[in-house]
Amino acid sequence: MTVTSGKRRVGRRGFMTAVGVAGAASALPGPSSAAEKSSPPPRAPRGAPGPSIGQIDAETKVPASLPMAGTLSAGADFMVDVLKSLKLPYIFANPGSSFRGLQESVINYGNNRDPEFLTCMHEESSVAMAHGYAKAAGVPAAVFVHGTVGTQHASMALYNAWCDRVPVIAVLGNTVNAATRRPNIDWVHSAQDPAAIIRDFTKWDDQPASLQHFAESMVRAYKLTMTSPMGPVAIVADADLQEMGLHDRGPLTIPKYTPNVPPQGDSGAVREVARLLVAAERPVIVADRLARTPAGLTRLVELAELLNVPIVDQGNRPNFPNMHYLSQSAQARQLINKADVILGLELANFWGMVNEYIDNAEHTTSSKVTKGVKLISIGVQDLFIRSNYQDFERFNAVDLSIAGDGEATLPALIEAVKSELSAGRQSVVAARGDAFRKSHAAAFEKARVDATYAWDASPISTARLAMELWQQIKTEDWVMVSPTSVPWTRRLWNFDRHYRLVGNSGGEGIGYGLPASVGAAVAHKPYGRLCVNIQKDGDFMYANGALWTAAHHRIPLLSVMYNNRAYHQETMHLQRMAARWDRGIDRTHIGTTITDPFIDYAKIAQGMGVWAEGPITDPNALAPALRRAIQVVKSGLPALVDVVTQPR
Repeated sequence: MTVTSGKRRVGRRGFMTAVGVAGAASALPGPSSAAEKSSPPPRAPRGAPGPSIGQIDAETKVPASLPMAGTLSAGADFMVDVLKSLKLPYIFANPGSSFRGLQESVINYGNNRDPEFLTCMHEESSVAMAHGYAKAAGVPAAVFVHGTVGTQHASMALYNAWCDRVPVIAVLGNTVNAATRRPNIDWVHSAQDPAAIIRDFTKWDDQPASLQHFAESMVRAYKLTMTSPMGPVAIVADADLQEMGLHDRGPLTIPKYTPNVPPQGDSGAVREVARLLVAAERPVIVADRLARTPAGLTRLVELAELLNVPIVDQGNRPNFPNMHYLSQSAQARQLINKADVILGLELANFWGMVNEYIDNAEHTTSSKVTKGVKLISIGVQDLFIRSNYQDFERFNAVDLSIAGDGEATLPALIEAVKSELSAGRQSVVAARGDAFRKSHAAAFEKARVDATYAWDASPISTARLAMELWQQIKTEDWVMVSPTSVPWTRRLWNFDRHYRLVGNSGGEGIGYGLPASVGAAVAHKPYGRLCVNIQKDGDFMYANGALWTAAHHRIPLLSVMYNNRAYHQETMHLQRMAARWDRGIDRTHIGTTITDPFIDYAKIAQGMGVWAEGPITDPNALAPALRRAIQVVKSGLPALVDVVTQPR
């Protein structure tokens, strides 16, 4: 297609209009006296004047020595059409010159819609937001990454996505042709093989040499990232391709995307699994990264109820309703000890489930299971692993290993179980139900009673933090968008729907929680759900710029600080080491606590335009503060409550 309209060029390349920062909602809750003393900075109303036209003209006007593109279309325009063909909804990115052509085409040629550019403060946060978004939405978003430096920043978050088996599409800016690189910056920010640094923890990468190559590689990348086992992919967008002029787009085509059907377990092997489960007296099912969609949860419930088999849910996906009587995670150890058949569904660490590891100088291990237990694995873990990074955990031999997508295999397994269940076995299976109803009720009651200990303590107990928050949200359509860092939530909240839980980070990389919560909140925003982030303090300080993204893009998110003023897990590690050598634990706070000075997270949030209150140390002040914050979130804006807590 030849572009001939001069008006179109002027429309795309016209001068920027002055746009100010949008204002907060007009009706917000009245702050407490503590909040009034440190209220957020005033925000300019939407449409308020920004920099003058003269200032913008002076700083961005094309120099006279550089001719305008005339009636040409940009190479990046075609790249944007490729992105649109894949229905990518968002691009999470911190701006960078290596993808300036693409960014300009997204916002002008593409009108900043499908995909929409969401401004981030750090590449690691960009990827973490895309990670959280993909887990909540079930589809990937794209991330633009600036050259060598941006790729290094993004690498940790890509590793999290890799370990968590989550689809993310990273588009890396680069200038491969040394003859066209601008002096200085382009050189230090370009590479011959920019994806090399992340190749060990991405599924696939490519560096297209033409626009047609880009189209085909981008569609392939989308297909691979969405094929089980899922994971991040990377495409290098060469700056010369982005900024080249196109007289004729006629020869260029965009391939049709056709998703792969997830691989299912072999039918004969699935029938054998059904036979073993039906014949077992004490079967147990352990689910890890199983439920990719709501159907995964529904099918696991159906399978569990067919057999009255207890489910141990490891919490990395929303696999099973925790208030269902067959949800028996609290009794995991006892069940594993007595089981005669254990079925692991997408279980990343089978060895850790059936073996005991003692963190002593001898690294003592012992088996948790009885002799003769049948171990069965269904999952895609073995279909794609890498050598260098050891996220695949210790090897554990099993009796039957099926390399198939767990969720996709469940329907066949359910039908096979139905075929195997005789009338006699049905009566045996039915008798197991009462015992599990009693044990589930007993575990819940114990957790409820345990939560009352130190109820009035200051700093505030983590149980009270969880339960005060639950009282405020339980009648709402809520979502836990952060990792479940406070175990009381999984014990006492009602995770009854698939979308209630987003899960953990995968690689346990600090700095994931806040940006991933923002990304997940983007996915839930169209549904009006109340998104809750229980935010760890150490994690917050890695990536607090994500709050600005939430404020700028009007992403409603309730962040409640789990502020124990320490990297407490590391404190416990030092205590363990000191105890091992009998040195005392009085100095283990050195290098592990976040004190002297204490950090005022409310002030940090307010400085980024987020409504915030705290620090709260009085447990009786917690519920009113949460109510005020929730009112803000319901108005469509982010809010933060800083709660000073007990260590655990």
